[in-house]
Amino acid sequence: MKIAGFQKVSTIDYPEKICSVIFLYGCNFRCGFCYNVDLVTGRPKETFSEEEILKFLEKRKGKLDGVCISGGEPLLTLEKSFVKKIKDLGYLIKLDTNGGFPDKLKKFIDAGLVDYIAMDIKGSKDDYSKIAGTEVDISAIEKSIKLINDFGNSEFRTTIIGRYHDENSVLEMAQWLNKVCDGKPNRIFLQGFRNNLGETIDKDFLKEENVEEKTLKKIKKVVVGYFGEVGVRF
Repeated sequence: MKIAGFQKVSTIDYPEKICSVIFLYGCNFRCGFCYNVDLVTGRPKETFSEEEILKFLEKRKGKLDGVCISGGEPLLTLEKSFVKKIKDLGYLIKLDTNGGFPDKLKKFIDAGLVDYIAMDIKGSKDDYSKIAGTEVDISAIEKSIKLINDFGNSEFRTTIIGRYHDENSVLEMAQWLNKVCDGKPNRIFLQGFRNNLGETIDKDFLKEENVEEKTLKKIKKVVVGYFGEVGVRF
């Protein structure tokens, strides 16, 4: 497990909580629009030790609510022993995941080491591997979707990108998620692509048009009946 980054305070990464954010190196996907290039490819620029993070969290007990563990894809390398040390300090744990490792995710849930889960849904079932930039095991994705929705304190989120998403494709995605979850999933957030967040894995996305609020709201109207809650982030 290589810790690539540590953000001491965030008010946006854990809903309604003040948290720290830990970023881990490595990802099993290669989404062209991803701007966490160093994290995804494991190209180290800087590493942080577990000890210094735990020391900081020890000092901030009572002032921070939780810790968000992100990446890359954290479940690629995340160690239960490290998460347990954070939980033992009294922190809530939020996990960001792409859903590629459902069996490992279940172990963290069963051990009581996760309090909130956010899963990125790339798009419709048929477009998944194209968007992820690699051959995706859809059965693993579906297993994670069901597991996370049943967990309850969770969210799905989709980055809307012009070349991949329109009202029809997002509707197909919503219908697929309903089928996997045996009903309406709890909540999903639609977030607009931005081309100014830094280097992307595929540099062609630096020329991709940003997705604006009006587009997200238009798509929301099409799928709002398929989820318990549909939010828009831009």
